[in-house]
Amino acid sequence: MIVALVAAIPLVFVAGYAVSVGWDQAWQLIVRPRVGELLRNTVELTAACMAACALLGTAAAWLVERTDLPGRRVWHVLLTAPLAVPAFVTAFGWISITGDVEGVSGALLVVTLAYYPLVYLPVAAALRGLDPALEETAHSLGLGPWRTFIRVVVPQLRPAVLGGSLLVGIHLLAEFGALQMLRFPTFTTAIYDQYRSSYDADSATMLAGVLVVLCAALLAAELRLRGQRRYARVGGGTPRATRPLRLGLFTAPALVVVAGVVVLGLGVPLGSLVYWLAAGTSTVFPLGTLALTAGTTIGLALLGALLTTACALPVAWLSVRHRGRLSSLAERSTYVGNALPGIVVALALITVSVRLVQPVYQTTGLLLAAYVIMFLPRATVSVRAAIAQVPPVLDDVAHSLGARGAATVGRVILPLIAPGVGAGAALVFLAAATELTATLLLSPTGTHTLATQFWSSVRDVDYGAAAPYAGLMVLIAAPATYLLTIASGRSDT
Repeated sequence: MIVALVAAIPLVFVAGYAVSVGWDQAWQLIVRPRVGELLRNTVELTAACMAACALLGTAAAWLVERTDLPGRRVWHVLLTAPLAVPAFVTAFGWISITGDVEGVSGALLVVTLAYYPLVYLPVAAALRGLDPALEETAHSLGLGPWRTFIRVVVPQLRPAVLGGSLLVGIHLLAEFGALQMLRFPTFTTAIYDQYRSSYDADSATMLAGVLVVLCAALLAAELRLRGQRRYARVGGGTPRATRPLRLGLFTAPALVVVAGVVVLGLGVPLGSLVYWLAAGTSTVFPLGTLALTAGTTIGLALLGALLTTACALPVAWLSVRHRGRLSSLAERSTYVGNALPGIVVALALITVSVRLVQPVYQTTGLLLAAYVIMFLPRATVSVRAAIAQVPPVLDDVAHSLGARGAATVGRVILPLIAPGVGAGAALVFLAAATELTATLLLSPTGTHTLATQFWSSVRDVDYGAAAPYAGLMVLIAAPATYLLTIASGRSDT
């Protein structure tokens, strides 16, 4: 509940602000034509991106894990690699080489290529963990490959697909850098413009309130679709690999599709960075500044990942092992902060720190608190999925053998959920290493990260100067991305 209360600080801030300005004025600020346009853009892009990522991520995971696609291990790594490239760097890669990426279609292309791995990874892990006997039984009962996939495999993938799609949706609700660079107006970009341009706090906070409502609707829909089914089972099933489906004549088209996704999602942004590093007339390499900002970025991201994952563990445990209204409320509340723009989270923490705990204002601890609030869902989804796969009966067996409390957790539970915990920590590290708006407002005086230095150069349309910082962000994020491929398991060649 302490974690839930901390995560709810931005929500309380928005609600309190609405009360302070009065309901009549708040209503007038919301019911405007501009708000309707932003609502349409935000909902349209979020729904389309979630559907596209679910389809693309599930299809790619199935090709890699369940077919004889040549080079599956290599494709697994390459399909995960876009997580190492921040969405605003992907947008930078596209807009710096072409001006045709615009409107809802351009924004949908960029954010889908940036976020589909959030669905691909959990679905690939789920496919790898399924007992082959389930499908063999379906075949023995007369079901063909496609009917078996629809009736047996897809229901088992529901938690992974819904969890990954939820991450995509709530992350997109708060996306700022990529959409600002693509000039596609959503609530997040409008809130940033209101705060930084006209200093219209009333309008900006009311727009944030609409985002909270959208997030709540998204969480309710995911909870409804998830249902109350349990997916844990005792044992790992028959210890043998699933027989891959032979693609035959479809091998070449499948390779073209997978290669196309990799080229568009990874090749274009990395190719653009290489171009600006090599040919940019304003490209410089200030080694001292690069080393200092890289060290600061890594340190903050590591601390943020450890603290956020530690906070996610009790929330995920309660939501799985002790289901109820209170535990569901605690889990759902951790998602709200991620749907709010970083600037709203930052301003909420500034207000609380100045009025209640002034000594923490402009400290690293306050910035880490913002990371926890914004990135808890990344850790919670991964940890929750791992705990859901551990049968509760194992606790009873451990207790019957004399292991109690911490001994059961350390010797039975943690080894089984370690891959999920590692995946969650890696996801938080990736997010914290590339966070922009909250870091701009909350970092102590004189503290700069790679993301803030990159944004400063891009804002001045100085692509050559921005490229080294973007390149370092990718290099720092690459090991964490590779750890995600290990945590989700290795694909067979």
